Amino acid sequence: HLHRASLLLPALEAALANFSAGAAGGVVQPVRTVVPVPRHGGFLGVMPAYSAVDDALTTKLVTFYEHKKDSSVPSHQATVLLFDPSNGSLKALLDGSVITAKRTAAVSAIATKLLMPAFAEVLCILGAGVQAYSHYEIFTELFTFKEVRIWNRTKERAVKFADSVNGPVQVCSSAQEAVTGADVIVTVTMATTPILFGDWVKPGAHINAVGASRPDWRELDDELMKNSVLFVDSREAALTESGDVILSGAEIFAELGEVVKGTKPALPEKTTVFKSLGMAVEDTVAAKFVYDSWSAGK
Repeated sequence: HLHRASLLLPALEAALANFSAGAAGGVVQPVRTVVPVPRHGGFLGVMPAYSAVDDALTTKLVTFYEHKKDSSVPSHQATVLLFDPSNGSLKALLDGSVITAKRTAAVSAIATKLLMPAFAEVLCILGAGVQAYSHYEIFTELFTFKEVRIWNRTKERAVKFADSVNGPVQVCSSAQEAVTGADVIVTVTMATTPILFGDWVKPGAHINAVGASRPDWRELDDELMKNSVLFVDSREAALTESGDVILSGAEIFAELGEVVKGTKPALPEKTTVFKSLGMAVEDTVAAKFVYDSWSAGK
């Protein structure tokens, strides 16, 4: 039911706008609670939300582990619980890993649609995990790029990615090679220190920064963070959870929902960064979409 993540775009755009509207938007969503598992180098995140417009109530449980060596176990694993908001009963248990991958890529696509330069020809993806695949799928469906490049810390995984997707992908031997001249850049890594540097980035490029979801993790360097117009999904979350935002001291220009609503300009002529941490309400509308599609087909 989530084969084409682009089907989620209208619901996600509405959810982003409703979230940024504050109390009037009817989205109740605390900043996620994160429980460290120091013995094993992992974290458990708990992400509840209620959307009044959708009358949908969910919580997502997500684990994320920084694997020092390539592992057969995904770095992120998740489950979404969908409740009946009228009485609190559990309606469905959904694979949160698929929902997370698809809704994250869909939100990046919304940001890219609004913020990318007018003539974007080169897409660069840094990272070759689950999010790289989901971003590639929706970006190549919605946009027309003349060239797609990929870099990964382990080149074998980048080669595997290039061999398995539908379309030509250039495997680059360094992140700098991949980024140079790119119009749209997606960072989907488990990096804890910067792998993308401002002096590599083409002026006017748009960056979707999806990794580094901890306050002490980075993907982007200070130069890039401070010399770009910074958009986030949630100001509160970014100032609590994003090492890229916290450690650089970069000023947040707008939430993505404010751009969707039209209360803040997109500024596609500038170099822009969308720092995506992912929000529980995104899981809520995606889970409801899947459940409703399944119910209609029963």
